[in-house]
Amino acid sequence: MKAVILCGGKGTRMSEVTHDIPKPLAMIGGKPILWHIMKIYQYYGVNEFILLLGYKGEKIKEYFLDYEWKHNSLTLDSSTGEVQMLGQPETWKITFLETGEDTLTAGRILQAKDYIGDETFLLTYGDGLANINLFHLISYHQTKGAAATVTGIDKVSQFGTLTVEEGMAKTFSEKTSSDGIINGGFFVLSPKVFDYLPKDGNMMFEDEPLKNLAKDGELAVYRHYGFWTAIDTYKNLLEVNKMWDQGQQVWKVW
Repeated sequence: MKAVILCGGKGTRMSEVTHDIPKPLAMIGGKPILWHIMKIYQYYGVNEFILLLGYKGEKIKEYFLDYEWKHNSLTLDSSTGEVQMLGQPETWKITFLETGEDTLTAGRILQAKDYIGDETFLLTYGDGLANINLFHLISYHQTKGAAATVTGIDKVSQFGTLTVEEGMAKTFSEKTSSDGIINGGFFVLSPKVFDYLPKDGNMMFEDEPLKNLAKDGELAVYRHYGFWTAIDTYKNLLEVNKMWDQGQQVWKVW
């Protein structure tokens, strides 16, 4: 199963960092947010990733192209130029998909269709962390038989809220300020989801696609009661780094 990660936003609410790098490369404990997300997936056996790039996407490519030699010990034979890595390499297979700097989320996902193939896939945002059990999430999705499953988080927030009955979404409203179950990312999606994406891609996935999935009874909601956070602002980034420094890495399931 492949994991698709939305990495293309401009991160304007974290301009202290995103002036130079895309938000998924903002550091937590010396490693990018994106690295932490990928390690969560890797722990559950997911090693194939499709990164949907946009704003400063070349920085993400550079990070992973340089990753092995920067993070492992190595031996260099200067007479031959041969380099031998001494550490344990990651087993990731990463597709870096340039989806356009200003493309909306539905358009980014639509561009990944040919790379995903005709199979169920995972999707999340490049700025969210959770100690979610992906085995339970995937099993829940299979049990419900819906086209899509979203992770629902109990929170008072400006994020999109869901009304849920018997584990199925009935409505989806983006960016309200009321109490409710919010969109926590960490989706499981069947290929049927592509039928809900506009062909021109000029739409947010969180708008009509999720609303129509809910209306058609095709959006299941997996309730996660453990740790979850969206790193939306520089203040959020400082808070998560403080947790890391104090040994409270509750999202570190690996």
